[in-house]
Amino acid sequence: MTHKHILVLPGDGIGREIVAEAMKILDWLGSRPGIQWTIEEGLIGGSAYDATGVPLPEETVNRARKADAVLLGAVGGPKWDRLDFSLRPERGLLGIRKALDLYCNLRPAQVFAQLIDASPLKREIVEGIDVMVVRELSSGIYFGEPRGIETLADGRRRGFNTLSYTTDEIERVARRAFEAARKRKNKLCSVDKANVLETTGLWREVVSELGRRDYPDVTLSHMYVDNAAMQLLRNPRQFDCIVTTNLFGDILSDEASMLTGSIGMLPSASLGDHNALYEPIHGSAPDIAGKGIANPLATLLSVAMMLRHSLELPKEADRIERAVNHVLDQGLRTADIMQPGAREVGTVAMGDAVMKALQEEV
Repeated sequence: MTHKHILVLPGDGIGREIVAEAMKILDWLGSRPGIQWTIEEGLIGGSAYDATGVPLPEETVNRARKADAVLLGAVGGPKWDRLDFSLRPERGLLGIRKALDLYCNLRPAQVFAQLIDASPLKREIVEGIDVMVVRELSSGIYFGEPRGIETLADGRRRGFNTLSYTTDEIERVARRAFEAARKRKNKLCSVDKANVLETTGLWREVVSELGRRDYPDVTLSHMYVDNAAMQLLRNPRQFDCIVTTNLFGDILSDEASMLTGSIGMLPSASLGDHNALYEPIHGSAPDIAGKGIANPLATLLSVAMMLRHSLELPKEADRIERAVNHVLDQGLRTADIMQPGAREVGTVAMGDAVMKALQEEV
C-alpha cells in the first residue's frame, strides 16, 4: 500500500470529542502491517474564525487538496450566530465543498436491527430500510449567484437566492448515482420539483437522457420532492437509491436519518473527481458539547466509508462496521439511542468498546 495522507478537521461543538474517538481507531490501524498514513489536523468553522478571522483558512484548503481524504467533525454554534453570513462557521463547510469540488454526497440510511425500536415509526414500516441518498453538493441554491439581502426603495428588505444547475453539473452527480444503483438493486429514483421549477425540469430531462443512453439496465423513476418526503415516512422500503439536488438532498437525507432512530448513527461521504471528505451527517450539537455524551458511531462509520472509498482498505472498513454492530449487540447505547434494558455509556466508553471489538477480532 502506498503512503496516504489524512487531514482531520475536528471543527466545533462535539466535533473534537467524536473525532478523538475516530483517531483512536486510525492510530491503531496505522500501526498495523501494510497500512501507512500520516495524519494532520487543521481548522474549519467557528474554531477557525476564532484563530484566524475566517471560517475556512487558505491553509486548510491547500492541505485538503493534497490529502487523500479529509475527516470532518462538525461546525457551527450559537457563539457565532451574530457574525455576518460570510463569516459564519457554515460558510467554512460550504467553502471546502466548493473548493474541493465535492459534488457528490453519499448518505446511507440503514436501520440497525438492534435499534428498530428507537425509530419514531412503527417496526413494520422501518424494518429492513437500506436507502442511499445521493445529493448534489457543490451547486444549486446554496451556491447560486446573485444572493443576498437588500433594502428596497420603500424601505422594505428583500432576501434572495438563486437556484441554477448546468447540464454537466446534473449529469456528473447523476452518473455517480446510476453507478451506485448498479452496485445495489439497479433501482434509482430521481427527486425534483419539475412541475414548478424550471431548473429541476432540466434536472429531470438530463437524468432521463443519461439513463436511457448509458444505464438502460437501471430502473429509473421520478418523484416530486413533496411526495418523496411523504413516501419516506409512509413506505420507505420502496426506495433503494435516491438522487436529488443540493437543497432537496439536505432535507430528505435528514428525514431519512430519523427513520433509523438517531441522526447520531449515520455517516456520509462527499466525493469529487480528485478529493473526498467524510463526516457524520449531524451538526455540532452545542447543547451537549463538553458533556461527554455525544454519539461517536456516525463518525466511526464515516471512517469506514473513508477506508472503503479513498484509502483502498475495504476489509478494514467491514471490520469497523462489524465492531459497531457488535457493541450494539452488547446493549451499549449513548443517550440519543438509549432503550429500555440497554446500558447507557458516554462518548469515550462507546469509542473504547468499538476499539476493543476491533482488537479482539484480530
